[in-house]
Amino acid sequence: MQKRNFGLTGFDVPAIGYGAGTVGDSRLEEKQAERILNQVLDLGIGFIDTAKGYGLSEQRIGQYISHRRDEFKLSTKVGYGVEGHQDWTYDCIITGVEQALTTMKTDFLDVVHLHSCPTSVLQDGQVIDALDQAKQQGKIKAIAYSGENKDLQYAVSSNRFDSIMASLNFCDQRIIHNQLPEAKQQGLGMIAKRPIANAPWRFDSQPNDDYAEEYWLRRRKMALEFGMSELELALRFTVFTYGVDTAIVGSVNIAHLQKNIEIIKAGPLSQEIVQYIYARFRECDDHWIGQI
Repeated sequence: MQKRNFGLTGFDVPAIGYGAGTVGDSRLEEKQAERILNQVLDLGIGFIDTAKGYGLSEQRIGQYISHRRDEFKLSTKVGYGVEGHQDWTYDCIITGVEQALTTMKTDFLDVVHLHSCPTSVLQDGQVIDALDQAKQQGKIKAIAYSGENKDLQYAVSSNRFDSIMASLNFCDQRIIHNQLPEAKQQGLGMIAKRPIANAPWRFDSQPNDDYAEEYWLRRRKMALEFGMSELELALRFTVFTYGVDTAIVGSVNIAHLQKNIEIIKAGPLSQEIVQYIYARFRECDDHWIGQI
């Protein structure tokens, strides 16, 4: 697995990380969750991203792979859902970090994101101050923001974060030419979420109540064909976009993760293909903002 420096944080990450939201589904049997998480590490996918809001994800990470903590970097998200504390407050962040440490049975968290809070919360400053305190205490290595569009722009311009996470794929490109160049100039780490656009090619007709719905419409309009599978096109486009340090893919099918690893061994797409994908996005763009 190719490793990359994660901004100026001092640690590296694999080109493909694991999005652990799917493993938090309560319908997933415990034995299966245990097997998947351990197989992820066996494949060399040494970056795992989760969040307080991802069901049983944090609990299962702590239960099934905390004994292998030295094999992976751990990323989570905070800001809400802490009993006894108002969302998006200093105390909510401090307690949320403590709960994450306890739940995932670890002494520190490599990356902790504010989970898509609005600009007004960032401007208030107390949630960032709380992350700063946790970092000074050695509980966090990198403080981060996960979000999109104007909120992401404010976070990048604030000069208070070590890394960012945002949607980036062939039909969600706005960040590539807007916030990402500034983020990399500052030395921020970059985690690309939804790198395969939630696989909209799974659906023959427009899906409803699915995260792929908007991407299904964009993909149809862009109509990209390059003699390779759409999965390969999407994954190689995102993973090798300048500034992306790791792209997180979630699945409970290990064969899918193995295939992803094989795909990126082919390296980046040709510049001719990349420039065409950029051009098609510009031509089809109908206020296509980043998807939260």
